[in-house]
Amino acid sequence: MVGLMTVGLIINYLARNTLSVAAPTLMTDLSISTEQYSHIVVAWQVCYALMQPIAGYVIDAIGTKMGFAIFAISWSVVCALAAFATGWQSLAVARGALGLTESAGFPGGVKAITEWFPAKERSVAIGWFNFGSSFGALLAPPLVVWAILHSGWQLAFLIVGGIGLVWSGLWLLLYKHPRDQRLLAQAEREYIEAGQETHLKDGVQKKASWKRILKSRNFFAIASARMLSEPAWQTFNAWIPLYLMTERHMNIKEMALFAWLPFLAADIGCVLGGYLSPLFHRYFKVSLFNSRKLVMLFGCLCMIGPACIGLVDSAYTAIALLCVGGFAHQTLSGALFSIASDSFGKNDVATATGGGQMCGFIGAAAFTAVFGVLVTKVGYSPLFVVLAIFDIIAAIVILTVAREIVKGPEPTVQAGHGGKLLPV
Repeated sequence: MVGLMTVGLIINYLARNTLSVAAPTLMTDLSISTEQYSHIVVAWQVCYALMQPIAGYVIDAIGTKMGFAIFAISWSVVCALAAFATGWQSLAVARGALGLTESAGFPGGVKAITEWFPAKERSVAIGWFNFGSSFGALLAPPLVVWAILHSGWQLAFLIVGGIGLVWSGLWLLLYKHPRDQRLLAQAEREYIEAGQETHLKDGVQKKASWKRILKSRNFFAIASARMLSEPAWQTFNAWIPLYLMTERHMNIKEMALFAWLPFLAADIGCVLGGYLSPLFHRYFKVSLFNSRKLVMLFGCLCMIGPACIGLVDSAYTAIALLCVGGFAHQTLSGALFSIASDSFGKNDVATATGGGQMCGFIGAAAFTAVFGVLVTKVGYSPLFVVLAIFDIIAAIVILTVAREIVKGPEPTVQAGHGGKLLPV
């Protein structure tokens, strides 16, 4: 099931990154300025942020399968409609609608992984799931540039929307909760349940509760860290193609050749970050929860790389530093999702994840609004330094505020499974 969720997130991110790759062309076609482009990006980010907790609550209320399907069908249709935009205002409306509908991606994914994986395997599963966000961004440059060269930027939006509708049908057909999956052996079903933390087991909570979530200091730690760290990832998603073409003077074909590399590095960060947590748990003799904190710290320190981008003259060195940034952010992002899955029960986790994501995208929207104004005045380099500082502060918040929830013994791995991921 993690594979099915990952493909869904790939399409989710492919839809949102179609704009950034098409931006240099459509900005010319529709006479859109850099500041107006930032307004379009902010429209998506604000709508995405505001809808996050609502999407999480809906998924907690009606279930992962149907809740995620509703949002996936909606974002696919809205993505295709962006092809008919005639100016920056209509494009901003279309992107705002996309933000509303794409908001279920991470709340739904984290909930599904919490349902399907025991605690000791969850960080690895989240790493592979989070891989989808970077891989979708990686696919956008070649796909969109191919569409532009063969027909126009409008074709890219139509193709991605169609792919999303096909996946939505597969999701409705294939996804099932572990208790309803007939192909899952009873021993594996019991293994999943036995590996859950005591406070996350089925039956302990019946309905998502904001009152319960807001009483958790971990929620405020996660939300604050998201608000500080999300601007970096959204800057990468929205501005790398423009940065390469305007600051590093690449043409559209060169941009297509290199703009995907930071997202390839981000994919490596997603997967490696998932495996770092159990590695730190084993070799540093820390709890699973504290191992997530160490992964977060490691990722944030790596963000020093892109902060140095203004010191290099070579475009290729700049791309290498952007790759370090992509790797760093997705490493720390996966750790934050794991901390959320460890901190909240199955009936709260999507809502809590959505709330944290909302705070993250409020921070991203505020930074993007400032970015769009300042980038033409001070350039990109000082802003990359600010992003690195934000991430380091985020790590400090997690290290000092987040606390492990101890209720009963730490979950164990039953003999015979060897602590490996279940074949789902």
